[in-house]
Amino acid sequence: MNNSVSLSGSLDFLNLGELLNLLGSNGSSGVLRIKSSYKADEGLVYLDKGNPIDATNGALSGLDAIFSLFGWTDGNFEFAEENPTCQKTITKSRMEIILDGLRLLDEGKIEKIGPAADGSPAEVEKTPVSGKVPLIKGPLVDYSYVVDEEGFYDGDEIVQEGNHGDWIWVILEGIAEISKRTNDGAIEILRIGDGAFLGSVAALISGGRVRTATVTAVGNVQLGMLDSQLLANELANVSAAFKNILNSVDSRLKQIVDMAVNIKQNQHNPESYIKGKKQLIKQGQDENRLFSIKDGQVVIARQTESGYVPLAQLEKGDFFGRFPFLDMGHEPYSAAVFSSDNLKLATVDTQKLESEHQGLSSTLRNIIEHLATSVSVSTRVTCDYQNKKK
Repeated sequence: MNNSVSLSGSLDFLNLGELLNLLGSNGSSGVLRIKSSYKADEGLVYLDKGNPIDATNGALSGLDAIFSLFGWTDGNFEFAEENPTCQKTITKSRMEIILDGLRLLDEGKIEKIGPAADGSPAEVEKTPVSGKVPLIKGPLVDYSYVVDEEGFYDGDEIVQEGNHGDWIWVILEGIAEISKRTNDGAIEILRIGDGAFLGSVAALISGGRVRTATVTAVGNVQLGMLDSQLLANELANVSAAFKNILNSVDSRLKQIVDMAVNIKQNQHNPESYIKGKKQLIKQGQDENRLFSIKDGQVVIARQTESGYVPLAQLEKGDFFGRFPFLDMGHEPYSAAVFSSDNLKLATVDTQKLESEHQGLSSTLRNIIEHLATSVSVSTRVTCDYQNKKK
């Protein structure tokens, strides 16, 4: 084995989606090699700071290659840390890749490579789509931050929408559903599993918040309560800009969830959000700057088969652009930016923000990563709701 290999194992233990999530959470750069006895060539995925930038699988390259590797259900992997020298051909966010890959696999659009009953390569399985929203999992839990544990049974409401609280839980075992109450019943937004978090990082900055969704146990769930005071003290030492970004992204998540509810209830006119605004950043545009809004308004919207789906309205004090440590699946690569005529901006020093982020504990970084993942998955759910109406 290469001496530079820092992670290796079996695809039976960690599939490609879980590997990308793990390497992304750690901000790893290097080459992921995937090998199968049913394929002559190995599959390669190149990562830069946790994000896939290129991939190869035989004659396939880029997104086609990385999606095909989701079907490798039998084999081994090795990850070697190094600075990637390949060109960036993949701009889709890591979580978008994971969600698309798992969906395509679930729909039988990706060939599964592995042993069949007679030992020959397995044929493509036409598995029906479950209809459930994607399941978010997190990395291994640092138990030094867990101060208490509590168990819940199937159907128990762990969190009730409208209640107050500033604590954060981590799921030690089990699955929970996050939903919003409406006049037509509950609308499911997210499912979270082992290693995922319950609670708002913004509450650690400014104190207790009103819970904006209901969390329900699916089967038995074991939760660990995190040391909120320890986490709050750690956040107290970061810059005001860093705190403001976390508050802005937390607010963006709430807006996306509300948009999903409005779409589901047919209370949605997408044209009204971008009417009279000019396109500042095109979806897919190569823009590496991060901006803070000094005046005016910005609308983040994703272009889909049903047209633009507005996700969030940002105002003075908010941020948009390329966030250095948040893989949200939004602008610039997966969403457009529309602005009012009176928009005034300032660029943000992203190097300082990255340095602050790297100085945080792994637990706090994982909580921030979970916030970004929740934005990405909620965006997908919102767009799916809109597309189903067409």
